[in-house]
Amino acid sequence: MPSNININKPSHFKAVRHFADLLWRAISSSKRLGLSLLLCAFTLETSFAEEPYNYDFTEFVDWVESTIEEKGIPGVALAIVSRDGISHMQTWGVKSVETESPVNSDSIFRIASMSKTFAGTAATMLVDQHLQSWDARLVDLFPQLRIGTGSVSQAITLRHVVSHSTGLMPHSYSNMLDDGVAYENIKSKFSEIPTVCQPGDCYGYQNVIFSLIADVVEQSTGSSYEEYLYEKIFKPLGMTTATVGMEPYLESQESTQPHRQVRGGWRTTTMNPAYYSVAPASGVNASIFDMSMWVRANLGAFPEVLPEDFLAQLHEPIISTPRGNYFNRWTGLEKAYYATGWRVFDYNGLRVIHHGGGVRGYRSEMAFVPDANIGMVLLFNAESNIANDVVPAFLDNLIDSH
Repeated sequence: MPSNININKPSHFKAVRHFADLLWRAISSSKRLGLSLLLCAFTLETSFAEEPYNYDFTEFVDWVESTIEEKGIPGVALAIVSRDGISHMQTWGVKSVETESPVNSDSIFRIASMSKTFAGTAATMLVDQHLQSWDARLVDLFPQLRIGTGSVSQAITLRHVVSHSTGLMPHSYSNMLDDGVAYENIKSKFSEIPTVCQPGDCYGYQNVIFSLIADVVEQSTGSSYEEYLYEKIFKPLGMTTATVGMEPYLESQESTQPHRQVRGGWRTTTMNPAYYSVAPASGVNASIFDMSMWVRANLGAFPEVLPEDFLAQLHEPIISTPRGNYFNRWTGLEKAYYATGWRVFDYNGLRVIHHGGGVRGYRSEMAFVPDANIGMVLLFNAESNIANDVVPAFLDNLIDSH
C-alpha cells in the first residue's frame, strides 16, 4: 500500500478502499477474513464517525455467532458492507456435515428468492437501454400466451410482473414446483390461474409468473437469461463465482450442500431441480463475497454499472405488501412495499431495501439502508427460522446509538 495515504482525507480514503478491493481478490480466501477486520477498523472511524447511527456491530456479530452455535447450523456466511468497502466478513461451519470442508468467503450458496433482485435489475436494464417498456403487455410480447381467468389479466405488463402486482392468485403453481414440475411444463397452464384483481391493484407474490422475466430478456436481447446476467451484472461487478442454474452449482467444488434438521440433528438433503427452472425467481448461486459486491452495488458503490438514477428507479416502491409475510411481524415495521425485484419497508424511521430467500436446505437474508450507507447479507446452507430474526437484529443494532 502506498506510504503517503492519509485515510482521514476523503479522496485518500477512497483510494485506500479501491486498493483494498483489488487486494481482496488477489489474496487467498483464508486471509480475507483477517483483512476485513483491519478494513473495518479504519472504515468505521473515518467514514461513519459523525453519523447518527451505531456502526459498531460487535454485538450483532456475537449474537449471530452464539445463535449459530446454539442451533448447530452447518454453514453460515456473513458480510457487512458500505459503499466504501467491506466492513466485516466472517464464515462459520462446513459446506457439508458429511465432508466437514470449511465454509470460506468463496463457498457457493443457493440464494433462492434473493435471485429476484437480479431479475428486477435485468428488466430495468432492458428498459434503460430502450429494448423494452415497462408498459409492454405480456400478451403483446408473446401472442400465444394466455394468462389468468379474467379478461383484465390481458393488461398485465412487465412492470406488474417485476413488482408482483399482476392481480393473479399469489404463489400460482408454486405447488407444482414443489412437486418437481419444471417451468416449461407449467406455462401451458397460465390461462388457468385465477384472476383476483385488476393488474396493479393488489400484491400477490409469484415464482412461476415472475420468471417470465427470463423470456422477456431472451426475446429482447437474443441472449440467454444466464448470459445476460453474466455480461451485464456478474462480470462488471467482479462477482467471479456467481452463476445461474443447476449445472454450475453441481460442477463447482466450492458449492455448499443443503441441510435439513432430522431428529434433532442436521443432515444433507436432496435438491429440487424445478426451482432452478424458474431462474429469475430462484436460480442464482453465489458466495458471500459475490453478495457483498451486490449489496455494495445497490448502495451506489459502482455507478459505472448501476448509476444513481438507475438505483432510484429500482428501489422505488410500486405496490404495498400489507400482510401475510414474516417481515410484517417485525416489531418496528411501519409500511412495506414491493419495488422492482426488491422489497422496501420503513422500520423505526429507516427506509430499508430488503429481500430474503429460501429453497430446500437453504435460507438467506440481505438488507441495506441507503441513507446510513450500510448493508448486510447472511447466507445459510440450512433451513433455519433464525433467518427471520437477522434483519431486525441488524437494524436494531444500527439505530441503537446508546
